[in-house]
Amino acid sequence: MRQQLVKNLLFVLVVNVLVKAVWIFMIDRNVQIRVGYASYGAYQALFNLGLIFQILLDFGLTQYSSREVATDPKRIRVLFSSMLWTRVLLSVVYLAVVLLIGFALGYRSSQMLLLAGVLSIQVFSSMMVFLRSNVAALHYFRTDGVLAVIDRLLMIGVCGVLLTVPRWAAQFRIEWFVWSQILCYAAAVLIALIVLLRLTPVPVHFSIRPKMIRKVMRESAPYALLVFLMSVYMRSDAVLIERLCGAEGKVQAGIYASAFRLLDVANIFGLMFAGILLPMFARMIAAKETVAPAIRIAVNIMMPVSFIVAVASLFYGDDLMHMLYHKAGDYESAHVFALLMWSFPPYCLMYIYSTLLTARGSIRLLNKVSFFIVILNLSLHALLIPAYQAEGAAKAVLITEWTVAAIVILCAHRVFRLPHNVRWLAAHAGFVGSLFVLAYGAAALPFSWLYQLLLFLAGSLALLFLFRFWTIASFFQLLRQKNV
Repeated sequence: MRQQLVKNLLFVLVVNVLVKAVWIFMIDRNVQIRVGYASYGAYQALFNLGLIFQILLDFGLTQYSSREVATDPKRIRVLFSSMLWTRVLLSVVYLAVVLLIGFALGYRSSQMLLLAGVLSIQVFSSMMVFLRSNVAALHYFRTDGVLAVIDRLLMIGVCGVLLTVPRWAAQFRIEWFVWSQILCYAAAVLIALIVLLRLTPVPVHFSIRPKMIRKVMRESAPYALLVFLMSVYMRSDAVLIERLCGAEGKVQAGIYASAFRLLDVANIFGLMFAGILLPMFARMIAAKETVAPAIRIAVNIMMPVSFIVAVASLFYGDDLMHMLYHKAGDYESAHVFALLMWSFPPYCLMYIYSTLLTARGSIRLLNKVSFFIVILNLSLHALLIPAYQAEGAAKAVLITEWTVAAIVILCAHRVFRLPHNVRWLAAHAGFVGSLFVLAYGAAALPFSWLYQLLLFLAGSLALLFLFRFWTIASFFQLLRQKNV
């Protein structure tokens, strides 16, 4: 189990981090620089508005199907077709409802056209996630890892041409960015569908079964509510900044987006890990195996990395923001960035423990937690954004994510009766303290900030092995094993 988890995780992470990092830094970042903070901020606000209401698009089908198929792969025969047609119907509802909400929020003319394009991206993106969830549920983790970057590879090619050819780059607009994504996501969905049909252990019959659709909708309702509540507290920030900051709204949303971009890169780590953990936990629970060793492995891999990233952002955030955006007033983005990156460790904890609870089917419990978190998050945003703008939103996210992490850990320990290991917790606390000492030492050296950062990262890697979160022997052992 350990070898399968680590080897698949390493493959998925390498593929996704490389491709998505290129996308975020070479394409997405350059789009914001090209079109300006205000235009990109408006796009980001509309994009997050679509994410908030993805309950209407997904209705919990992704998590539901992943858990069911992981438990019994042959279930894909009866579930897949009905879920696919259900998603098509939900897509129509989603487009209609969110466009009406956008109109009610005051969006008009060009903004409504941009919103329609952004919603189309969400439709194809959600379909892609659904198809990939079935691939992962069948335990084809490496295939899922490749499919996860197909859309980005296509977009890197298309947008790369538009941003580098002088004749097009000079006229580049945010609308071009939207239409490029629509085209590439559509192509990726077609590829994923073909791959999935070749991997299924039983033939899939494409037919509409109204009774099955109603059954799926009814059984998916708790998952749908969970997706909606999580979307509200994880994606409402950009929309609220743009709406609550008055004339500065679009610019502040752009500043927030520039800082949040690196958190998106970091979260690739957690999201890919969760995609592997969900079907793995589901099978372990179905087989009545203890999950404590898998939890320990997951925490030992994810948490040290997350704290390395958080400490580095605190010491070198100003330099990183200036290097990426070359913009006066980068200090504001840097401060927002540092706050956001300290929410990365609780994100990782949430990915582990909430995935465990989801695999068990503890959706009612997670919904109760999420409902409380939504109230907390929206209250913090309403209080802090008018006073501190983008920085206020970052503070709200930081408080929210640490609260979520603490609650889901307590819930998981209670439900699964996980052992308490004080020595293990002390090791992680000692590791974080050592990172701060290392960072202060690196910052005191008479070198440029980039060399200081590289020395800090090298020292952090040594600390990972010193504290035995990672071991050299385990890596050599993995290299000697055949591919899983």
